[in-house]
Amino acid sequence: MGLVLWHSLFLFLCLVSSSWSLNSDGRALLALSKNLILPSSIKSSWNASDTTPCNWTGISCDKRNNVVSLDLTLSGVSGSLGVHIGLLKYIKVINLPSNNICGPIPQELGNCSMLEQLDVSGNFLSGEIPESLGNLKKLSYLSLYNNSLSGEIPEGLFKNHFLQDVFLNENKLSGSIPSSVGEMTSLRSFWLTQNALSGGLPDSIGNCTKLEELYLLDNRLSGSLPKTLSYVKGLKVLDATGNSFTGEIDFSFENCKLEKFIFSFNQMRGGIPAWLGNCSSLTELALVNNSFSGQIPPSLGLLSNLTLLMLSQNSLSGPIPPEIGNCRLLEWLELDHNMLEGTVPKELANLRHLQKLFLFENRLTGEFPEGIWSIRYLRSVLIYSNGFTGKLPLKLAELKLLENITLFDNFFTGVIPLGLGVNSPLQQIDFTNNSFTGGIPPYICSRKRLRVLVLGFNLLNGSIPSNVADCPGLQRIILRNNDLTGPIPHFRNCAALGYTDFSHNSLSGDIPASLGKCINTTMINWSANKLVGPIPPEIGNLVNLGVLNLSQNSLQGALPAQVSSCSKLYILDLSFNSLHGSALTTVSSLKLLAQLRLQENKFSGGLPDSLSQLVMLLELQLGGNILGGSIPSSLGKLIKLIALNLSSNGLVGDLRTPLGNLVELQSSDLSVNNLTGGLGALGSLHSLHALNLSYNRFSGPVPEYLLKFLNSAPSSFNGNSGLCISCRDSDSSCKRSNVLKPCGGSGKKGIKRRFKVALIILGSLFIGAVAVFILCCILLKNRDSKTKSEETISNLLEGSSSKLNEIIEKTENFDDKYIIGAGAHGTVYKAILNSGEVFAIKKLAISARSSSYKSMVRELKTLGKVRHRNLIKLKEFWVRGDSGFILYDFMEHGSLYDVLHRIRTPSLDWSMRYNIALGTAHGLAYLHHDSVPAIIHRDIKPSNILLNKDLVPRIADFGIAKIMDQCSAAPQTTGVVGTTGYMAPGMHDANHFLIVNCIPFHEFLVTD
Repeated sequence: MGLVLWHSLFLFLCLVSSSWSLNSDGRALLALSKNLILPSSIKSSWNASDTTPCNWTGISCDKRNNVVSLDLTLSGVSGSLGVHIGLLKYIKVINLPSNNICGPIPQELGNCSMLEQLDVSGNFLSGEIPESLGNLKKLSYLSLYNNSLSGEIPEGLFKNHFLQDVFLNENKLSGSIPSSVGEMTSLRSFWLTQNALSGGLPDSIGNCTKLEELYLLDNRLSGSLPKTLSYVKGLKVLDATGNSFTGEIDFSFENCKLEKFIFSFNQMRGGIPAWLGNCSSLTELALVNNSFSGQIPPSLGLLSNLTLLMLSQNSLSGPIPPEIGNCRLLEWLELDHNMLEGTVPKELANLRHLQKLFLFENRLTGEFPEGIWSIRYLRSVLIYSNGFTGKLPLKLAELKLLENITLFDNFFTGVIPLGLGVNSPLQQIDFTNNSFTGGIPPYICSRKRLRVLVLGFNLLNGSIPSNVADCPGLQRIILRNNDLTGPIPHFRNCAALGYTDFSHNSLSGDIPASLGKCINTTMINWSANKLVGPIPPEIGNLVNLGVLNLSQNSLQGALPAQVSSCSKLYILDLSFNSLHGSALTTVSSLKLLAQLRLQENKFSGGLPDSLSQLVMLLELQLGGNILGGSIPSSLGKLIKLIALNLSSNGLVGDLRTPLGNLVELQSSDLSVNNLTGGLGALGSLHSLHALNLSYNRFSGPVPEYLLKFLNSAPSSFNGNSGLCISCRDSDSSCKRSNVLKPCGGSGKKGIKRRFKVALIILGSLFIGAVAVFILCCILLKNRDSKTKSEETISNLLEGSSSKLNEIIEKTENFDDKYIIGAGAHGTVYKAILNSGEVFAIKKLAISARSSSYKSMVRELKTLGKVRHRNLIKLKEFWVRGDSGFILYDFMEHGSLYDVLHRIRTPSLDWSMRYNIALGTAHGLAYLHHDSVPAIIHRDIKPSNILLNKDLVPRIADFGIAKIMDQCSAAPQTTGVVGTTGYMAPGMHDANHFLIVNCIPFHEFLVTD
């Protein structure tokens, strides 16, 4: 220890002796340089032999040779700030921004009482802001932004009426904004962005009457904005994006000088204030993702300097004011994700500087104004999911800057302008689900920048232009569900192509071998066409391929062995072709396969043991081939299997015991084979919802668990003369079955049978007489029962009046700003009770004599009977006057449609999507097979699948549900119901609805 002290003393004496003539500020700087590491070019000028440091690089002095400025901006300085900086008593300016200084800000800095400007931004400073900085009473400029400072802002820091500019943004500061902020009466710029500040904006901010810039974005601030902001009359910029501010905009400005008013991604509500129209200097107005309601104020049309208007993701309603067309300098207009309705005003064509127009996800209708397509600066036009009609004008093809045009889910008709793509640097085109006719523009990718081309679900014809297959940046192309013909063009430049869907067209010819060049492709769906020839071996080059669907074509030949190189495949669908050979050996090496569909081909070679390697397999569809052989016991290793189809394959042998390991199996079809033996291996499969064992040679008793299929699907056991039912005296299944006979028999069988027949006849006569008597009583009392129906429903389900009163209070008597959706019978509101519980409540307009009342009763009866994890649960019900109220649990993630199509929602990976589809299937299966009586939903679509906080799906909206007394006795209902696009093929023209028709609903949902 002593040696260290002597060594330190020696160094100090050396320093003193070498700088005996240097003044005190110079010595302080030399000491500072021991911690603050200077580049050699600077350090060489800091000469200890000088009498003053006034000529040193970065140093300025006053007339008395006192250091008044240390400026080493962007000089490559590193190290840390030492305590010696507090020795510079006369320093006024410290500028050290954009260096590599780390460590804490020393408390001793507070000793620099003459300091007027402190800038240490853009470094790596850490720790808390020292309270001693509150001693710098002459400080007018403070910049600490872009460091790693943490902790709370010292209360004393803002007790300084000289401070004009404060930059604390881009740190890790927490806690609240000190109320002392109001003491900075000279404040002009106040930046707190990108921290973790919480609490509200203090009322004292109103004392900062000279404030011009207030940046609060990306914190955790909450509460209402103080009305005292009205006193800050010179405010030019207010940006509070990305917080949790609530309430309405209660402040206003006389002689408004605002230039930017940005309040996106908060929880603000109420109307957009009309006084904003008086802010003639306003250039940017952004209120995205709040809960603003009401109409867009026409006064916004007075903002002649406005360049950006963003009001998307709110609950705005009514028409788009034509006055917006007076904002002649407007470049961005974003009104998407609202409830705007009516037509788009033609005055918007006056916005000659418009670059981005976002109107998607509204309720707009009518023809889209043709004049808008003449705005030459247009870059992005996103108007999808509305009700627009009309045709696209030829002038659309003349736009020289257009990059993105997205029109899907509208009612556009006519031909897509053939010149589209010739003049425009198009990057994204999505015209899905319209009624466009004619061909695909031949030069749509002539500028070679196209990344996304989606034209599915239209009426397009002709061939796929060769230009499309030579588009170097193309990543995604979807042309499904049109009437395209001709061959698939040869791919020449497709390294970026990841997703192709040409399904449901009339494309013909071979699969081009050049497809093998598209090495980054992950998904190919060319199903339901007229493709012929073999699958090219070049398919093996697609090592990133995850989905290959070539089903419903006329492909021939064997499955190329090179497919085994596609090791990332998880869906392989080659069903309904004429392929042959022993494909199962080839695909057994694809360890990630979840769905293998090879049914209705000519595959042979039996079921190899190597299939057991497909441990991820969920669905195995091999029906309608000529496999032959027996079912290997190794198949029992596929323990994740949910669906198994081995029908019509000429299989022989018995069902091996290991099949009982398939405990997740829900659907099994082993029909039309030559299988023998008993069914004991299937008795433990308690997840089975669908089973077909018909037309085999099974024998022996049917396991008890499988007896339920005798009622739901008796034909599943047809053609198995050796099967029987083990009867008990208390078991009536034997008596009801017309398919299977009881196991065993008696010598007195004939006598017993005649005796039973006699008893049945006598019993039937007696029961018939009683039934007639009861029917008469029912008819006489029918009128009374009708008048009591409403009372009965109410008594069964009526909730407490106090809860309803609280709901009415919390929703402000069902104000529109609490609307979260609308169904077939009413509007849905969100209510947060005092207990913290969150509910969704549906309000219905009813009358006991109207058809809507009957629909409501049907819905209540249906919902009251079901209890399942994947079905929405009715909580309580009330009737008040002409209104009914149904209470449900609130689903945090909204509908599946919201998750699939809206912004700022959870991203769904494959496992999430699979679990949602599976949960929906579980819910449907319960309704169809386990609910008594059975229920048909009839309108399964993404908007009717709700997701809770864990993304568990819940089937909702039973407004068109049909309760069936017995599936076999009442299998149909008249009328066409459901949503177009999710209905079973043929249902548009059919006059019946079967339980099996819910399956296409679910398939289309999964496809979506």
